[in-house]
Amino acid sequence: MQSPILKESQSGFPSDARPLPQELLSPQLQSERLTLRAPETADAHAIAHLANNINVAAKLSRMPHPYTVADAANFIARVASGEMGKCVYVVTRTDTRTLLGGCALEQTDGGRGLEIGYWLGEPYWNRGLATEAAQTLIDHGFHTFGADYIDGRCLVMNTASRRVLQKCGFQFQGTGMASSLALGGRVSVEWFRLDRKTWDSLRHWGGAR
Repeated sequence: MQSPILKESQSGFPSDARPLPQELLSPQLQSERLTLRAPETADAHAIAHLANNINVAAKLSRMPHPYTVADAANFIARVASGEMGKCVYVVTRTDTRTLLGGCALEQTDGGRGLEIGYWLGEPYWNRGLATEAAQTLIDHGFHTFGADYIDGRCLVMNTASRRVLQKCGFQFQGTGMASSLALGGRVSVEWFRLDRKTWDSLRHWGGAR
């Protein structure tokens, strides 16, 4: 539901690219209700089913619309090749294994910072799932990468995503503009930041949900 860093592309990856072992990509993460894991080939139809929704794509900066199974397959292949980094996940329900959306972290500022991105399919909005996924990914990011801060950006109109960032302790930094593939133009975004000191004081997420 937030402007994601899961960069979509119509182009494939080089034919000689070798997939990295999954343990070098996205180690599986668990929360109370969710499992965050690396995307698999079998996820293509489920990803496309949820992502091919203008109500989802219009709230994101880098998701095209329409979004096809071929787009999803290309995304999965690029993750497997290591092209998209080491922290790209699909979000699933632990009990049913239902795929709900996606999330990722990307290193910025020479590794001093991270940027978080996330989205959920419309049927799974307003259940606290985005906050739970974000908190799980944030904990992993600070523990694993040693970053000083994590940034998050959301479209000004995306009040639900703003609320997720605020519940996770992010502080407003400013506004700017970003391109929207789905809307075919520039849109206003808000920029938030969570520093390590603030995260450390909230790391048990008491009352944050």
